Amino acid sequence: MEFLGLFFELVLFALGAYLYLFSRGFFKAKDPNLAEKSEAFRKDNATWMRILGLFLAAIMLVNIVLHISDLIVR
Repeated sequence: MEFLGLFFELVLFALGAYLYLFSRGFFKAKDPNLAEKSEAFRKDNATWMRILGLFLAAIMLVNIVLHISDLIVR
């Protein structure tokens, strides 16, 4: 059951990292119409997505480290 919690922490860490990388413009769409829409959305919302992505990734990284250290000690 503890591995299920670790799995969800990893998923939330990946979500935070993706959100941060998307806000920085790391991912590009191949479809020109979709790329234009996503770029407009990214430019309008980049500030809060960067902050939220960094915050979520940092908190989940701390949780993952603590969870793994707890599993090793047992």
